[in-house]
Amino acid sequence: MLNIRNIAVIAHVDHGKTTLIDAFIKQSHIFRDNQDEMSQTTLLDSNVLERERGITILAKNISVNYKGTKINIIDTPGHSDFSGEVERTLGMADGALLIVDAQEGPMPQTRFVLKKAFELDLKVIVVINKIDKPNADISKTESRISNLFLELATEDHHIDYPILYAVSKSGKVFDTLPENFEAPGNVIPLLDKILEFIPNPTNDQKGSFKMLISSLNHDSHLGRIIVGKIFRGSIKPGQKVLLLGETPKSHQINKVFTSEGLGRLAVEEAYAGDIVSLTGITNCKIGQTISTLGDTEPLASAIITEPTLHITVGPNTSPLSGREGEFTTARQIEERLAKELEINLSLKLEKLESGKYKVSGKGELHLAVLLETLRREGYEVEVGKPEVIYKIIDGQKCEPYEDVNIVAPQEYLGTITQEVGKRLGVLSHMDPVSDKEVEFVYKMPTRAILGLRSLLLTATKGTVIFNSQFLDFEPVGENLPKMRRGVLIATNSGEALSYGLQAAQERGSTFVEPADAIYEGQIVGANAKAEDIEINACKGKQLTNMRSKSSDGVIQLVPAIKFSLEQCLDFLESDELLEITPKNLRLRKKYLTQVERRRHRDEIKNTY
Repeated sequence: MLNIRNIAVIAHVDHGKTTLIDAFIKQSHIFRDNQDEMSQTTLLDSNVLERERGITILAKNISVNYKGTKINIIDTPGHSDFSGEVERTLGMADGALLIVDAQEGPMPQTRFVLKKAFELDLKVIVVINKIDKPNADISKTESRISNLFLELATEDHHIDYPILYAVSKSGKVFDTLPENFEAPGNVIPLLDKILEFIPNPTNDQKGSFKMLISSLNHDSHLGRIIVGKIFRGSIKPGQKVLLLGETPKSHQINKVFTSEGLGRLAVEEAYAGDIVSLTGITNCKIGQTISTLGDTEPLASAIITEPTLHITVGPNTSPLSGREGEFTTARQIEERLAKELEINLSLKLEKLESGKYKVSGKGELHLAVLLETLRREGYEVEVGKPEVIYKIIDGQKCEPYEDVNIVAPQEYLGTITQEVGKRLGVLSHMDPVSDKEVEFVYKMPTRAILGLRSLLLTATKGTVIFNSQFLDFEPVGENLPKMRRGVLIATNSGEALSYGLQAAQERGSTFVEPADAIYEGQIVGANAKAEDIEINACKGKQLTNMRSKSSDGVIQLVPAIKFSLEQCLDFLESDELLEITPKNLRLRKKYLTQVERRRHRDEIKNTY
């Protein structure tokens, strides 16, 4: 154990965690100089969605060897929607690297991850990253970090922390702030600081084996792989263990692996303090304890914060269902969601009387990533509008509130103030970040934040930085005004035609192209006015013997608006559904025909 360090890399999203770990990997010579990985970036973000979105979604661990010491590094997500990954994996670490952007300074998720690190009494090394940014204010960032530590520290030794300075994209870390950012450098100063400052594990190697399951993986040859830090004792292949649960069950370990670089190394024995992967145990969950036969005392598992949003998920019921997906039945969807629950601890699942499922998560992005994953695996589903989860506290109905951090150019100050003001945002403080940018911090109910990020990105031409962090449940505030205008609803099924879409574009913007298959009740566009309008997008031009030069003009259409999955969820109202298939995203009314909508108009009116 003297030759092991277990360290978690924690930070706010986009502050450079994964980029810094790339430098660890490349400079520790895990790969040969001529291997493809040496020219790649975000090596740990192996998931397709992680690479597309540029964020870490799943926590992962690797190891590097330095001066005869094995350093186990745990890369954690920085987005608040995936904070459950941070909560379940921090227990494996004995220390943490807190990465902070030199320009942005501590952000909402920085506060969250540091608080969790202090709750576990981890020793923290601060790395101020991106010191080469033009607007980096390092002295101000140091001051804000100091204030944050003083505010969150629960022990005197928590405020004793070293600070290093980094340009992670160049793989450089400095003990002191360099005068020239182009000076040669490497990650050696940080590796030396880890050996010096982060303690080795203090777990008991002589006692009986005990371990908490922190993560689950799957391999096509090895089957289920259990990952965790050995709390006590040692483990060998072939050893009999006890999986604790409602009824403890005996299992035999097949193989034992430890981390080696990005891969796994099979070993004959692993000892307390090391992070290991085990095979041979089935039907287990994250948070369960594995112990020696006869030992039925479980270890304390991580406390995962409660979800704040939920959506209704069910099989696709549109007229086009079953044409584009491989898995379309309620049973197949239920099995897949149940499988997701095993590894996604922040997710909750409840079966409704209607046969649909209420899926609860930490935020819009958390739920959107799940739905996008289902879509790519060949599932067809329909989902309703995301809604916040209410709680009854001391006999009073309460809703979740969040801390919203917005950084934008000063020219958009009025736009942001006006839009957030509509949504019941209360300004906590406003500070200039630079000569051109301003930082706003608001306290807002979660229901008011839905769709706000997309709207501000559009309003500020993509220049806004928007982050939010759950605060607490508070009494329900006043009702929000309706944020969206009406929609254009298709009255006929068939193929959308240019002539019909031209008429639709006179009323607003359209979401479908000519020749797209549409059906009655589908939302084919957004109205320029507040009310919904029914329109025949399948209407063609009537051919007659009478021809005139003016009537034979070429139809020119504005390109259709194509929403991402998150934008579709933001767009939905309570009487609407989103149809998700592997090939298309279609917005539709819950009641497809005009007769049904009239029959249920009182119900629809009450949803607004």
